[in-house]
Amino acid sequence: MSRRFPLIVAATGLLLGARAARAIERNFAGSAQLDYHWVKTEHAPQGNRSALDGFTSEVALKVAVDVSERLSANVKACHGCHGFELPMAYLDYRVADELNVRVGRFSPSFGSFNLRHDPANHATSDKPLPYDMGRMVRWQAWNLGVLPSPFPDNGLEIGGTHWFGERAQLDYAVYAVAGFRAETSSVDLEWGRSLSSATFLVDNNGRPTVGGRLAVTVRLGDSNDLTLGTSAMHGTYDPRNSFRYSVGGADLVARFGRTQLRMEYLIRRQQFAEDPLATWKQPLSGSGRTRFDKHGYYLEVERALSEVVTLLARADGLARTGNVRTDSPLEPDSAVFRYTLGTSIALQPGFRLKASAELWSFSSDPPKHQDLEWSAHLGFVGAF
Repeated sequence: MSRRFPLIVAATGLLLGARAARAIERNFAGSAQLDYHWVKTEHAPQGNRSALDGFTSEVALKVAVDVSERLSANVKACHGCHGFELPMAYLDYRVADELNVRVGRFSPSFGSFNLRHDPANHATSDKPLPYDMGRMVRWQAWNLGVLPSPFPDNGLEIGGTHWFGERAQLDYAVYAVAGFRAETSSVDLEWGRSLSSATFLVDNNGRPTVGGRLAVTVRLGDSNDLTLGTSAMHGTYDPRNSFRYSVGGADLVARFGRTQLRMEYLIRRQQFAEDPLATWKQPLSGSGRTRFDKHGYYLEVERALSEVVTLLARADGLARTGNVRTDSPLEPDSAVFRYTLGTSIALQPGFRLKASAELWSFSSDPPKHQDLEWSAHLGFVGAF
């Protein structure tokens, strides 16, 4: 709590300072979700607590201030299973629609889901597996998803939007941020070191991670549109800048009246050290380094049956290829598949009930489905 207290004080000061600023417009918003996750295996006699089974909450408060016609500020504080966090504290300087400069702490532009990662903005209690932040079954064995969302970082981003007539829109962003972190001897990224509650948030190697996103949106009609996007980032994660990671992705979002189709594919290729003193499931390369590929995908269809009831069906998964130590529960070729059916019911404006059922399959011989598990979510989410 002693490490969190300065964060709480800083976030509160920023929020109060924004209220006192001479601003053209000020907007205060927030959301809160309470979710109960029931995992069958967690209640078996041999259960080993491999999932966040039980009640979890996500609470976020945000203030946005227009300081002038060209300058705006955004600050967001949240609390979840990771504790208190400051995922957003940045300034936007808009030169034109095609040129906006963002500086501070923010989630760099990557993929389409990160735009709606707040639980008030998506229909299920949990996130697609490529962006999972801890609600997946056996999350410790998999070290979360490909790119847990949100992924706030310190840095600079330049982006903008250009319209081609009234039906086509081009969005772009390029950025340089501190990047993800881990020790030289680590076999994967250490996500907790990117949290603002970490004891040392300065980049551990001094070299930024660079990346960007490009997306095209085409209006097909008054209530129909299509967006295609691609994203990438590249950097080093260890203090010596010896090991690299690269993340790439492509996404498609289509809206046809009350039906929305979303699909996304991500891959992270990461180098890591081969420790000759450790035991491995595959022969060592002898070079002192190797790599793994971690793939993630989801396909979901969301249909609003009325102003009250929304249904969702989703298929998503993760796959990892690459050598692992003998103490790892994963194999050199492992995969997890998940199938979800869910609903969101508006109990009143700004307050919804979420319910979903999930069938899981963990495989060491993909694409075969092996080791089946199932779980269920029941949650309430409110936004104001």
